[in-house]
Amino acid sequence: MTGLDRRPAAVTDATLPRGPLAGFAAGSLGMGVWVTVPGLLLLYFLTDVLAVGPWLAGLALLLPKIADVLLHPWVGHRADVEQTRRGDRRRLLLLGCALPVAFAGLFAVPGGLTGAPAAAWVAVFFIAGNLLFAAYQVPYLSTPADLRIGYHERTRLMAFRMVVLTLGILVSGLLAPLLTGGDAATRGGYQRMGVILAVGMLAAMLVGVAGIARLRGSAPGTAATGHGGWRALRTALRDRQFRWLVAAYLAMSTTTHLVLAGVPYYAEYELRAPALTTVLVAAFVAPALLVTPVWLVVARRVGKQRALLGAQAAFAIGSLVLAVGRPAGLPVLIGAVAVLGVAFAGMQLLPFSMLPDVIRAAAGGGTGAGTYTGVWTATEATGAALGPYAYALCLTVGGFVASTAGESPVQPDAALAAVRYGFGLLPAAAMLAALLLQRRYTLDATARAAS
Repeated sequence: MTGLDRRPAAVTDATLPRGPLAGFAAGSLGMGVWVTVPGLLLLYFLTDVLAVGPWLAGLALLLPKIADVLLHPWVGHRADVEQTRRGDRRRLLLLGCALPVAFAGLFAVPGGLTGAPAAAWVAVFFIAGNLLFAAYQVPYLSTPADLRIGYHERTRLMAFRMVVLTLGILVSGLLAPLLTGGDAATRGGYQRMGVILAVGMLAAMLVGVAGIARLRGSAPGTAATGHGGWRALRTALRDRQFRWLVAAYLAMSTTTHLVLAGVPYYAEYELRAPALTTVLVAAFVAPALLVTPVWLVVARRVGKQRALLGAQAAFAIGSLVLAVGRPAGLPVLIGAVAVLGVAFAGMQLLPFSMLPDVIRAAAGGGTGAGTYTGVWTATEATGAALGPYAYALCLTVGGFVASTAGESPVQPDAALAAVRYGFGLLPAAAMLAALLLQRRYTLDATARAAS
């Protein structure tokens, strides 16, 4: 079904109250920890603390994510069944609140494990965490499509979520390296970090569950949903607009997670200052707190599609600057990371607000929202795995030398080049692919006119 022959269900022009919006958004605070910390530190934790070779470390992060390709759509199917039978998706959300346990276990590797056994430990807890994250994320992100709200109100709803998600990414991204011990990070430091952040995750996710209930209760009405399940999965996979949006988002997710995984390496081996990891993370994430409202205004004026294309182009340009490395100067490099951060804010807000546009425009106007969302989150999870794996492959090709905590092996020139180009040229190329894919999506004008 194409964008021209869709018949979206009726929506209302009502404005959602801020209280329930804030409660809904709070759930993203805990989700932001899971999205950020493994992507930021797990590859480095494996190669530079647990002495796992980069190829095996990348594989340990990639293989658990492969299961998500099937896992997330299945969770989406269960979410639709729950919605039909119970009128909500609460049970899956509560199951997902066990995610902090898996997060803490991820970094609690026993002292005697290094190399392949340590990689296996991390992989097992990563699989468990991905399952629990899916149980929370899929019903959570189905909420906007469940509500009878318009094109712009969906963007506003996701803007609330984006600001809180950014706060979670920023706080966890800054705290996690410090809690591990900074330049003198140890196994015990990583374990302490995992436990402390897990407590915060649990509190935020429980608030999010309550917030979703309030939002659904205060909304002007919820969309009727039937048994989405496998029929909805077939519909989603045949949906041309959804396929292009998902393909572009896969490239975006891969690119942003690649950059996140490369930050500690770029700070240590290119900038020669490991402490700059927190500075780069702040420069990448903090702009979103300021520019998300700007992206909301831009989307209202020119549409989500054009705004997203602009964000993708800005990300590619900023990445090319980072490929220059130290000769560009530290202020210029930090500025380039900030440009990536501004673009990242748009790439988090706009695709997630376009997803419910696609779902609402599909036959049934919201039927199978969980299944659509399951495919979407499977795509996000795949990108989260492919990004670090792609960077790990760059390090492997360059001959990067793995080590344990406290060791400082001399890296060959090829490895240092791989650190720089993997952080700059590769993201630029991947984001250009995302931009070209995104241009094939044509629903935006129709969805905007129908609102």
